[in-house]
Amino acid sequence: MGMDEQLARETDDGAKASAPADLSVVLINLLKNVVYRADDERQWAALLNLQARVRDYVVVLNLELVLDEAEGYAFLKSRPEPAGDDPAPRLPRLVARRPLSFPVSLLLALLRKKLAEFDASGGETRLVLTRDEIVELLRVFLPDGSNEARQIDQIDSQINKVVELGFLHKLKPATGVAIGAAAYEVRRILKAFVDAQWLAEFDARLATYHAQLIEHTGEADALTEGNDA
Repeated sequence: MGMDEQLARETDDGAKASAPADLSVVLINLLKNVVYRADDERQWAALLNLQARVRDYVVVLNLELVLDEAEGYAFLKSRPEPAGDDPAPRLPRLVARRPLSFPVSLLLALLRKKLAEFDASGGETRLVLTRDEIVELLRVFLPDGSNEARQIDQIDSQINKVVELGFLHKLKPATGVAIGAAAYEVRRILKAFVDAQWLAEFDARLATYHAQLIEHTGEADALTEGNDA
């Protein structure tokens, strides 16, 4: 065997050996979290090359791959449940559903609208908001007269929840930056969870959220006053 043939064979063997390892890494990362192109270009390229095998594998787990090449993200979600008259068995969900509070849902809606406006402007690809800007997005929908310090604490809690859900990414602060100037990137995966049809009904939904928030805040204020008494 010539040297060139031997080198080609070793290269092919190495590629075949690395393929299962690449598939394992891709699957493990997807099962753990959302995969973003910007976080690891090499891992993203492996996912694109192996996406057919990934889809075949995760369907056994009752999952499907959602991959958006234009936006640069991918994640796994549960497959739709069978219709009522469908004889197919109902499988347990591997990805649990997490109920959201009214304020967190409202914040997600406001961030989604902000992302749509940002995209329409045709500027940068990353939407970055400061903590103060996010606070102002929510503050205008909260009733007047409530305890402002408690409102800010509640909004901080809601921001942290959205970070935990993966729709906001807290950026590392520069040295000496005040807390209000803390910056967050709005992750583009939010578009997959709040679709265009939902956004078109945004104003009507905001009116509903506003009414619910007023009721929710009024109950919380009454409870607090009762405890203080």
